[in-house]
Amino acid sequence: MIDNHIYQGNKCNIDPRKIIWHRCVDMNDRQLRFIVDGLGGKANGASREDWFDITVASEVMAILCLSKDIDDLKARCAKIIVGYTYGKQSDGSEKPVTAGQLNAQGAMAALLKDALKPNLVQTLEGTPAFIHGGPFANIAHGCNSIMATRLALKMGDYVVTEGGFGADLGAEKFLDIKCRFAGLKPNAVVIVATVRALKSHGGVAKADLNKENIEALKKGLPNLLQHVNNIKEVYKLPAVVAINAFPLDTKAELDLVEAECKKLGVNVALSEVWAKGGEGGQKLAEEVVKLAEQPNQFTFSYDEKASIKDKIEAIAKKIYHADNVNILPSAQKQIAQLEKLGMDKVPICMAKTQYSFTDDPNIKGAPKGWTLTVRNIKISNGAGFIVALTGEIMTMPGLPPVPSAEKIDVDNTGKIAGLF
Repeated sequence: MIDNHIYQGNKCNIDPRKIIWHRCVDMNDRQLRFIVDGLGGKANGASREDWFDITVASEVMAILCLSKDIDDLKARCAKIIVGYTYGKQSDGSEKPVTAGQLNAQGAMAALLKDALKPNLVQTLEGTPAFIHGGPFANIAHGCNSIMATRLALKMGDYVVTEGGFGADLGAEKFLDIKCRFAGLKPNAVVIVATVRALKSHGGVAKADLNKENIEALKKGLPNLLQHVNNIKEVYKLPAVVAINAFPLDTKAELDLVEAECKKLGVNVALSEVWAKGGEGGQKLAEEVVKLAEQPNQFTFSYDEKASIKDKIEAIAKKIYHADNVNILPSAQKQIAQLEKLGMDKVPICMAKTQYSFTDDPNIKGAPKGWTLTVRNIKISNGAGFIVALTGEIMTMPGLPPVPSAEKIDVDNTGKIAGLF
């Protein structure tokens, strides 16, 4: 509709050089940027530079997850900023053009009306679960939908929802974005840890993670303890550490994790759900129920009315434990633009690697004395938050050198191998 609007006379005066809406593909490939000549040919239209985002990083996914109903969905879709006009306004800011000005919100809502309904599935033991949304907390806000959570709260005594990629990404965005928008107040937090991951943070190579290594585990434990500290001290929520047990974890390793967590006053429960199903999670469930009955003083990590810079610094220093934040000149210019447009008083959605507290995936543990680099700032006006891209993170993630697809095969009977 953007291309067609320009081709059909461009009533909104859209500058093709200032279109910020990224096309979206449901795939996992390298980020693409190229010149699109999709307006009927150069003789009949205007070429423009274009980009692709993976589906979960699209603002439409965030809108789907944060909408309360069909009317809210349409209102949010209408607020999407697709680009800016030629020239500038009297205050020097660029004038945005929204999807609402293109009359696109009705068609978008029509396409999304069934997707808006939470998907009910069940576990192997018959426990109901809603799988609804695209939870990539490294490049998006990482939560399932508000509608699914509210529906679950009406139907169950206890609702467990996932915020993947640790307390620095998934939990931070669930608490600072979703809970703020939905008016939710969590009762307790489960921090999932594995001995293998902690040994990795202690410097052990992937090929050696199955071997007992107490010293490496000790070196990696500060990473887990920092996640625990964030939940308890920043968000003021009770927490339990769930050790997701692997068959080759040793008793000495499991005992060490439990002892170090208890020094912080945090209980630990061994989770053997992978091997034993619901029975393997009974101790964890009992601990969660106990914590959920306790009062808490849940608070956000920042005030959404603070400046963009202050909100980014609050996340970086309180949650990532950075010493400083370096906002590159291009991002500073984008911040100034949003401030002029009055679009700065909203939550921040950080795009950051999930492999480290820092913006460098190679730095493990709980590092101190580092600086977070913010290279790009963009508004997701319909979703209601600002995205800050840090380090080298992309919203079109690439596959690893040997993707899982290379291991998948099917024989002449139709049997598929290599999925697990």
